[in-house]
Amino acid sequence: MSAETPVCQLLERQDADYRGWLWVAPPRDAWLEEGERALLAADQAVLEAWQERGRPAHSPFAGEPPSPPGVVLFWPKAHALGEWWLLWLCAYLPAGTPLQVVGENQGGIKRVLKVLAALGLGCRKLDGARRCTLFESRLDRVGLDPDAAWTTFEAEGLTLASHPGVFGHGKLDDGTRLLMGELPGVLPDRGEVLDMGCGDGILAAWLARRGLATTAVDVNGFAVEATRRTLAANARPGEVLAGDVYTTLPGRRFDAIVSNPPFHQERSIDYGPAGRLIREAPDHLRRGGQLVLVANAFLPYPDLLEAAFGGFEVLADDRRFRVYRASKR
Repeated sequence: MSAETPVCQLLERQDADYRGWLWVAPPRDAWLEEGERALLAADQAVLEAWQERGRPAHSPFAGEPPSPPGVVLFWPKAHALGEWWLLWLCAYLPAGTPLQVVGENQGGIKRVLKVLAALGLGCRKLDGARRCTLFESRLDRVGLDPDAAWTTFEAEGLTLASHPGVFGHGKLDDGTRLLMGELPGVLPDRGEVLDMGCGDGILAAWLARRGLATTAVDVNGFAVEATRRTLAANARPGEVLAGDVYTTLPGRRFDAIVSNPPFHQERSIDYGPAGRLIREAPDHLRRGGQLVLVANAFLPYPDLLEAAFGGFEVLADDRRFRVYRASKR
């Protein structure tokens, strides 16, 4: 099978034996998944796809890291996240391990030269094509702890953990703020509530502070870890799960689902996760349960809500964001 994405097409043309190598934070591409390689990723959807095919898949937050003959890091749009991955690899994999870093030119891959130089790691350009560039280097101990990337900030009387690559990194998102202003008037006084797409955990901690039994889910492993740290920092209980929308919640139902769902993947708009969130919500709500979500005003969620619930209401609209509520009859 041929590579599908530009970065993988660049790798496919290399005269290199990647057997046993570790792909780090890659996109979905069947060419990657069919070879004799292993995955290291924080994206639960990618992890599940590899696991379903019986391929080795690892999270940086679980278990011992593998010791591969080489590593390919797919440079993310968030440069601070890319720097974290480099620090993590240098801290946990053997010094001298061959490293390749690949990414799209528009995504800032050429900045890698300065990043590697700042870490004292040599680097050279290996190839360029498909508007992508491939660099090569070797891992080494750099004396910097990747955990230093974790920070905290205060919002709504809560202490929030934050990490590069987590939605709303270091600040309270305006859409979430609008959503939180509407929740006290519509949520039950008690019951089980699901925070879908939990990000830094502000909604989960806020719900738990109100005495609601809270479950939080996110596809991003960094968000899952951030929410766990946020709940701990505020001494609040809650269950936090890594999952691709409802994949880790088979058969479970809640009194309410709240969400500020994502709608983009890297630079492309993607309604997929939010569409699944809305379409499948009735299957995860008790009778009379409600879905309350905030979204950019231009997104076509009314049609999805109408199809899934047979009706909905707009609780707030500030022209940038809208808060929707739909109830299971």
